[in-house]
Amino acid sequence: MATTNDLKNGMVLVLDGQLWSVVNFQHVKPGKGGAFVRTTLKHVVSGKVVDRTFNAGTKVETATVDRRDMTYLYNDGTDYVFMDAETYEQLELPADLVGDSAAFLLENTEVQVGVHEGTPLYVELPTSVELTIEHTDPGLQGDRSTGGTKPARLETGAEIQVPLFLSTGEKVKVDTRDGRYLGRA
Repeated sequence: MATTNDLKNGMVLVLDGQLWSVVNFQHVKPGKGGAFVRTTLKHVVSGKVVDRTFNAGTKVETATVDRRDMTYLYNDGTDYVFMDAETYEQLELPADLVGDSAAFLLENTEVQVGVHEGTPLYVELPTSVELTIEHTDPGLQGDRSTGGTKPARLETGAEIQVPLFLSTGEKVKVDTRDGRYLGRA
């Protein structure tokens, strides 16, 4: 248990039996009335974001979420198999838990898996990965005032937009959060 005065960004709380991560918090002391804490909370499993206000000094239950370094091994058709870097224990996670991150997962990619009381909660990829362009059409330079883009399919099967000068077989750096092209690798 902790009080609302102890809140920090990234802290995980248990509210109504569900896990919420503190995204943002602000202590407010109005001129009239008691102080309160305004928070922005993100549901750990679903990703839903809500705003919630607590009275200052209110006790809240905290949860311990272990962030384990794991290596992605392979996809067996339904589940994604990860290996714990310390214990070499293998963990099978369902596709819905991996979510959109699967589009940028290559074998032997180092990821972090959040675990609470033995239950995996989420998979967090590095902010950027280097992938090879598997196929893209040749870029045609035309009458543009700004640089154009074209679709490209990466080795993982993900589709992203890349500049016209890139061709099939080149390695590119991709932002795993939103799928943006960051540059050549």
